[in-house]
Amino acid sequence: GVEAGWERLAEVQEEILWLCEAAHVPVIWATQVLDSLAGNGVPTRAEVTDAAAGERAECVMLNKGPHIEEAIEALDDILRRMHGHLEKKRPLLRRLRAWSHEG
Repeated sequence: GVEAGWERLAEVQEEILWLCEAAHVPVIWATQVLDSLAGNGVPTRAEVTDAAAGERAECVMLNKGPHIEEAIEALDDILRRMHGHLEKKRPLLRRLRAWSHEG
């Protein structure tokens, strides 16, 4: 987020996912996914939303913690539910905006 600014972080993440998808490059989603859940048993709202975004990746990485089993179960549930909501394979890549001055 430092290079693009926090205001554009979600946009940059999305465009990286689009680029990797278009280039058939596997993505590992490793953004402290469900870190609070793995560590203290309760996820933050932002972590749950971030975990849901991991549906577009080929792999989601969790950090270790005393509640890792609960985190794995929660992630599995979130990703299964999100699978029906997101369409992964798009025929065309839309125009990228994160690196333009228009965005």
